[in-house]
Amino acid sequence: MDKIGKRFEGKVAIVTASTQGIGFGIAERLGLEGASVVVSSRKQKNVDEAVEKLKARGIEALGVVCHVSNAQQRKNLIDKTIQKFGKIDVIVSNAAANPSVDAILETKESVLDKLWDINVKTSILLLQDAAPHLKKGSSVIFISSVSAYQPPASMAMYGVTKTALLGLTKALATEMAPYTRVNCVAPGFVPTKFAAYITQNDAVRKDIEERTMLNRLGTTEDMAAATAFLASEDASYITGETLVVAGGMPSRL
Repeated sequence: MDKIGKRFEGKVAIVTASTQGIGFGIAERLGLEGASVVVSSRKQKNVDEAVEKLKARGIEALGVVCHVSNAQQRKNLIDKTIQKFGKIDVIVSNAAANPSVDAILETKESVLDKLWDINVKTSILLLQDAAPHLKKGSSVIFISSVSAYQPPASMAMYGVTKTALLGLTKALATEMAPYTRVNCVAPGFVPTKFAAYITQNDAVRKDIEERTMLNRLGTTEDMAAATAFLASEDASYITGETLVVAGGMPSRL
C-alpha cells in the first residue's frame, strides 16, 4: 500500500455500503490516494466506526446512514455530500443483497423484488439524485460479480441481477458521456462477511481457490485497486467496460 499514488487529490468520492468488506476497502483506497470519501451503510454504529478507521489513516471522511432502498436516505446522502464538499467526482455503487439460495423458479416474489430493488434499481435511483452534481471528468463504478457471467445454482437470481449491472454500465456509459465515464468491476470470490459461506467452510474455500488460475481467493485490496484505476484519470479513455477481477476464473472469451 505504501507505493500508491495520489490520483484523487481534491476529489470527492461516495461509496455505498462502505463500512466493511469490499466497500470499505474501496473507500480506504480512494482516501489514501487523496480523495475526500463519503461512506454509508444502514447502521449508525457501523458508519461511525468506519469513519474513525479512515480518519486514523489521515483520510478526510464523512459518514452518512443510508439504506439504499430508502428514497429519503439516498437524497440525504447526496445532500450531505454537497453541503460539506460542494461537488461529487466519483460514485461507487456497491450495495447488494443476497437473501436467498433458492432456485429461481422457487424464489418468492418478495425476495425477487428485494434482489432487484437493492442490486439494480437503487443504483439507478441514487444516480438520478447525484447526476446534477457530477463534475466534468467524473466517474461512476458499479460493483457486479463474476457470477454475472455464469450465475451459480446456489445464487442464481443474485447472479442475474449482477448480469443486469453489466447492461446498465453499457447503457449509462452512452447516456452520461462525454462528461462522466461509467464502468464496472466484477469481483471473484473475496472472503468478507457478505460471503461468509466461503471462509467458514474449508472444503468450499479450497474448491473455489482451485477454480482460479492464481490458486487463491481475492482480497478487498485487489478489488479496491481495480476500482481506483477505473475511477482515475489513468482510465480516462475507458468507459462502458467491465473489469473482471477474479484470479482468472471463467467469465468470457
